[in-house]
Amino acid sequence: MNAHRRFLVLLALRWFPVGLCIPIGVLLALSRGLTLAEFGLAVSLQGFVVLALELPTGGLSDSWGRRPVLALAAVVSLGSMSLLLVADSFAEFAVFAMLQGVYRALDSGPLESWYVDATLAADPSAKLERGLSAGGTVIGLAIGAGALATGGIVAWVEVPGVQTLALPVVLALGVELAGLASIVLLVREPPHPDGRRTLLASLRDVPTVIVDGVRVVRRSRILLGLVAVELLWGFGMVTFETLMPVRLSEVVGGPEAAVAIIGPTTSVAWLASAAGAALIPLVSARLGVAMTAGALRIAQGVAVLGMGLFAGPVGVLIGYLAAYTVHGAANPVHMTLLHREIDGPNRSTVMSVNSMVGQPGGSLGLIVLSAIASGTSVSTAMVIGAVVLAAAAPLYLPAMRAERRRLVSV
Repeated sequence: MNAHRRFLVLLALRWFPVGLCIPIGVLLALSRGLTLAEFGLAVSLQGFVVLALELPTGGLSDSWGRRPVLALAAVVSLGSMSLLLVADSFAEFAVFAMLQGVYRALDSGPLESWYVDATLAADPSAKLERGLSAGGTVIGLAIGAGALATGGIVAWVEVPGVQTLALPVVLALGVELAGLASIVLLVREPPHPDGRRTLLASLRDVPTVIVDGVRVVRRSRILLGLVAVELLWGFGMVTFETLMPVRLSEVVGGPEAAVAIIGPTTSVAWLASAAGAALIPLVSARLGVAMTAGALRIAQGVAVLGMGLFAGPVGVLIGYLAAYTVHGAANPVHMTLLHREIDGPNRSTVMSVNSMVGQPGGSLGLIVLSAIASGTSVSTAMVIGAVVLAAAAPLYLPAMRAERRRLVSV
């Protein structure tokens, strides 16, 4: 099995459990006595942990190796999901969220870095956008399939002694265990230049690796532009991830009717995301990767604008599905541009810098857009979010110019 197929298998095993847990996360907590406010506070801890650990764990991946960090991430996730299976207090759900934050920080980057390094080692001229778009397709399909599976499990499966809402968590644990075994078997990387690396020795090198990675970003106009895109992207994603249900409840006449629609629509949205990722090689082959990335930022802004301005539920849902289709398509081309500018030793660290700025971008978006929605209207907040998403397009200009120079020199 080549690196491409291994990458896709590992992605499917990574994201299917996420799809299983998305529909039941808040409902499981509420069924065990937490209030909605307590659940929100507990989950918010995950973001703070990710923000604090994103760069150190990226540096650890570059200094220790992709395989051991991926394995450590899988072990942490197994521990957190085991806790979720029995958690029945705010403190236990808070610990679960913090462990998930550790997992997300460890998991952010090393698998994709391993795949890119392995692909370029085999073929330095490989078109990364093809493999990354296939990965985006698999992620969307895995999450959508997991969400659909949870709907079926909750509706039709009963196991004596196990809470129905906890059954998807049991399945997720089994899949994650298979994922850990697959990491051990499928992720192969060349020996570290310093020989066998211990965790302690790698931890000592993390500060140096982080400084080197940040220096790489600071010295590149292209990387600075890409990181700025991620910041605006995180801000604007609040529109279709958080504000959409509120907007839908406005046009269908209440939250109860909106909830009945949102469940299946979320599954369809992730399948649309997979379709968007699958189409990217065809589009980028015609327009170029950087031009495609810029056009998608504008397209997503237009989709969100439609969600904010359309009067009926059909228009809102069309805008929502369009936003997710573009979302799935945009990530592979953005990451392709990022990988073009970095080499193996700093790859995970630079990816962590890119990922890290999305966290404060999303937090700022939640604060600003929620305040605007409360003070004016949800539609106004969505329009502003749409403008921010589209405003990221010019930040791809340095990458566009570099891509044109690369084509001329070939």
